[in-house]
Amino acid sequence: MFYKVYEPRMDLVEMETFKDFMTIKEAAEFLGVTPTTLRNWDRRKKLTPVRHPLNGYRLYRRSDLEQLLRSLEEEKG
Repeated sequence: MFYKVYEPRMDLVEMETFKDFMTIKEAAEFLGVTPTTLRNWDRRKKLTPVRHPLNGYRLYRRSDLEQLLRSLEEEKG
């Protein structure tokens, strides 16, 4: 199933599958942080979510989360 996802940082509409995204709760669990941490990172532009086209909720691309996780692991050592 495909959804149109509005991405503010690129200001264009892309077609992607829903399985390519995680909710804020799923993303927080994946990264081992709290949803509040993700919201703070969003405000600081460390991680930019896309918005669900129907309800405006934050959705995080799995590929962005994997990249951030690798980056965090590299910082640790």
